[in-house]
Amino acid sequence: MSAILEYTTAHEAVKLIQTGNRVFMHGSAATPTALINALLKRANDINNVEIVAISTYGAIDWNHAEVLDSFYLNSLFVSDNVRGWANSGHGGYVPVFLSEIPQLFDRGILPLDVAMVQVSPPDKHGYCTLGTSADVAISAVKNARIVIAQVNPQMPRVLGEGFVHVSRFAAAIWEDTPLPEVDYSAKTDAVTDSIGRQVASLIEDGATLQMGIGAIPDAVLRQLVHHKNLGVHTEMFSDGVIPLVQCGAINNSLKKVEPGKIVSSFVLGTRKVYDFVHDNPYVNCMNVSFVNDTHIIRKNPRVAAINSAIEIDLTGQVCADSIGTYQYSGIGGQMDFMRGAALSDGGKPIIALPSMTGKGISRIVPQLKPGAGVVTTRGHIQYVATEHGVVNLYGKNMEQRARLLTGIAAPMHREMLEKAFFERFGKLF
Repeated sequence: MSAILEYTTAHEAVKLIQTGNRVFMHGSAATPTALINALLKRANDINNVEIVAISTYGAIDWNHAEVLDSFYLNSLFVSDNVRGWANSGHGGYVPVFLSEIPQLFDRGILPLDVAMVQVSPPDKHGYCTLGTSADVAISAVKNARIVIAQVNPQMPRVLGEGFVHVSRFAAAIWEDTPLPEVDYSAKTDAVTDSIGRQVASLIEDGATLQMGIGAIPDAVLRQLVHHKNLGVHTEMFSDGVIPLVQCGAINNSLKKVEPGKIVSSFVLGTRKVYDFVHDNPYVNCMNVSFVNDTHIIRKNPRVAAINSAIEIDLTGQVCADSIGTYQYSGIGGQMDFMRGAALSDGGKPIIALPSMTGKGISRIVPQLKPGAGVVTTRGHIQYVATEHGVVNLYGKNMEQRARLLTGIAAPMHREMLEKAFFERFGKLF
C-alpha cells in the first residue's frame, strides 16, 4: 500500500459526488466543513443528494433555496447548526440508538456512496486517524464506495480503532484549521452546580462513569476530585475528565473492559482535551457499536450513567430529543447507557436536569408535550436529580413516582403538579 498522499482542492474533491448519491458527513469536532460547504456550492450541478450525519459542528452554509432543492439532510442526531434544515421539508430525522447506527451502514440499510471525513495527518506508514470522532465514522469509512478526506494538522492523532490508510482515500484536501470548541465549564451556574452535587452524592468509589453532553456532566465531574479508583467508559467525554486523571481520582484500575484505559467513541470540548487525547495510549476511541453495547457496558462495575432531558412526566417518561414535534437532538446513546448501567453490578442510571427552563417553565410536567419523543421509558427510569434533590423511581408505582417527582420540582410549580396529581389519581397530594 502506498503511503504517498496527493492533495487537491475541496472544489475538485467533491466532484466525485454525483446526483442521487447518499453521502456520510463526519460529525462533532471532526465535521469536515471545508468539504461540506464545497459540496453545497454544487447545488446547481447535482440534485437528489442525501446527506447522512450525526451531530455536526461548525458553520455549514445550508440555508439557501438551491441547496434545499438539491440536498436532503437525513439526520441521525440533530445539532444546532442544521436544526432548521432537519425540521424543514428538506430534511428528516431517523430515530435510532447510537449503538445501532453502524448497523445501518454495515447491513446496507443505509448504503453509502460517499463518506466525507476529517482526519489527522498520515504517519510514516500512511495511517491517518479519525481523530476526535471514531464513533459511527469507522463503519462509514468501511462501507462507503468513495472516501474523501479533509486532512487537518490540528486534528489530534487518537488511538483505538479509528485508523484509516491513505490508500482508502479517493481524494484528499489539506486544511489547516482549528477544530470547533465547546467549553462546558463556561456554562455553569448555581443550578448546574447544585445538580452536580446531587448526582455526585450517588457515585461511589470504584464506579465506571458515562457522561452525556453538556454542562451538568461537567458539574458532576468537578465534585469527584476526592473519589478513588474511578473508571471511564463513555460514548463521549470533554475537558472535565482531565483534572480527575491528573489528581488520580480516575485511574481505570477496576474496570473490566479495557482496564487501565479511558474508553470513548468521540471527544468534544476545548483545545485542552484535544491536546490531551493526541497520541495518548491512555485513551482508546472505539466504534460506538462496541462502546455503547449494553452487553459490554454491563461488564464494568458500578456504572454511573449521567444523562439529561428536556422534560420528564410524573410517571417517569423522559423526553430528551424533541420539543413537542420539533426535533431538537436525537436518541443518541442515552438508552444504551441507561440500560447498560441498570444491568451493571451496582450500576446507577441517572437522569439529571434543571427543574425549570431558562424561561421558568417546569421541566417536570403532568404529561409530555403532544408529539414529544420518549427516549428513556418509564420502565427504564431509575434515579432522577434536579437542583432540589434526588429520587429513585425504581420499583415505585405511578402514584409514588408522581409524589417523588413533585418533591424535586421547582417550588413555584409544585401546586400545579399537585393539582395534576389529584386529577389523575383522585387523591389529595
